[in-house]
Amino acid sequence: MHNNPLSKQELIELLSIQQELDRRKATTHVFNFTKYTYPGRFNATWMHESYYSKLNDFITGKIKKLMVFMPPQHGKSEGSTRRTPAFILGQNPDKKIAVVCYNSTKARKFNREIQRIIDDPKYKELFPNSRLSTGSEGYARTNDEFEMVGHLGGLRSVGVGGPLTGETVDILVMDDLYKDAMSAWSPTIRENVQDWYDTVAETRLHNDSQQLLVFTRWHPDDLAGHLLETDGEDWEVVIYPAIKIGPPNEYDPRKEGEALYPEKHNLEKLNKIRSRNEHVFDCLYQQDPKSKVGLLYSPFKEYKTIPASTKQLKKAYIDTADTGADYLCSITYHENEFAMYVTDVIYTQDPMEDTEPAVAVQLTKTKTEYSKFESNNGGRGFARNVDREMRLLGNKKTVVDWFTQTLNKEVRIYTHSSEVTNLIIMPEGWDKRWPLFHKHVTQHMAQGGNEHDDAADVLTGMAENFGKVPMVAVSAAITKESLGFY
Repeated sequence: MHNNPLSKQELIELLSIQQELDRRKATTHVFNFTKYTYPGRFNATWMHESYYSKLNDFITGKIKKLMVFMPPQHGKSEGSTRRTPAFILGQNPDKKIAVVCYNSTKARKFNREIQRIIDDPKYKELFPNSRLSTGSEGYARTNDEFEMVGHLGGLRSVGVGGPLTGETVDILVMDDLYKDAMSAWSPTIRENVQDWYDTVAETRLHNDSQQLLVFTRWHPDDLAGHLLETDGEDWEVVIYPAIKIGPPNEYDPRKEGEALYPEKHNLEKLNKIRSRNEHVFDCLYQQDPKSKVGLLYSPFKEYKTIPASTKQLKKAYIDTADTGADYLCSITYHENEFAMYVTDVIYTQDPMEDTEPAVAVQLTKTKTEYSKFESNNGGRGFARNVDREMRLLGNKKTVVDWFTQTLNKEVRIYTHSSEVTNLIIMPEGWDKRWPLFHKHVTQHMAQGGNEHDDAADVLTGMAENFGKVPMVAVSAAITKESLGFY
């Protein structure tokens, strides 16, 4: 038995019903809105459905602060920075939105594109009460700002460093705050971005404001890293690596090793990109700014207990802070013929009146036999004061030695990096015991541009002095035989 084919009129009616259903759905979810207003160009996959679902949770207020990290050319900005602001202003034209990019040119481009969406006849079908000025109503409409006619809301776009004066911001959208890797790896630019956020953007937010942050993770200390470190529990973080790492999760059902958007970026293409520069690939495509590729040091070996050895010397290497921005670094360790086992670390910007007695206590408690101080910029006086403090503590055994370092620090650190990771062994849990020291060591980059190198400098000094019996120790009547050292 065969069903009778539908007549032309019935097909027209069904099509009309379907269009009406699509139109209604487009006013309730940003994914459907994008399909309706971006026909023929929005080839959605599971990834887009997942991403837009998170955006919709943000729009409806289920998520107050959302970070999304996604590779380039995967539709990130289309969803976050073009469709989401337009959709929000359609649902609520009283909302005040700010869009921020790495410069004003990029921000203005987004502004014009959002205006074109709102001007489109399809948008007017969905949200007839949300419209822009035609020039005669007295409402602002420029490349930097527009206001919704008859309502309190609108959108302002600025580059990082630009003003957000006057009105408060209900929705803050931040998209690609760093132009490229060079920008993100510049301490000055990272500091400028953070300062702008703290002094400009955040001052325009109120208790109910929402924030959406979408960009490429180039550096651990970018704005996302800073926000996650200071108030990470307030943010929901969604990461879509180009090649899946680990098991499926609630928003990413892929198996490990599968491509995120194979229809446009298949594994063959991604692996070719990776082969050219693995560090860039891990940041730009995997959203992993802590990748070991590009870092100076390989992962350090760790110990639970220091192995017993008859040939062992308890040593310390200390470098005082040269300027107010530098860190004093004092490391005590047990050295045998094979390795150096770190036992304690002082890593601080505290003033000398605090660090001198602290180092004296450290050397005394660890029963250090020989301590070496870099004497540049007041280091000699620091060493003498530590020696005096130790004598007051009753410690007359620690030998204090100082010297002037004349070699280039950056060259020394780079050339001895493999010795540092091969010879120096850290205690288990050192990341929690000395978190800032751990951060500055494990994130030290081989290509330079590091904001702090004090920790790396001391580790380098330890490697340079490995296996060397200090003459000052011998002159202090500490012989090789009495120490059992080598």
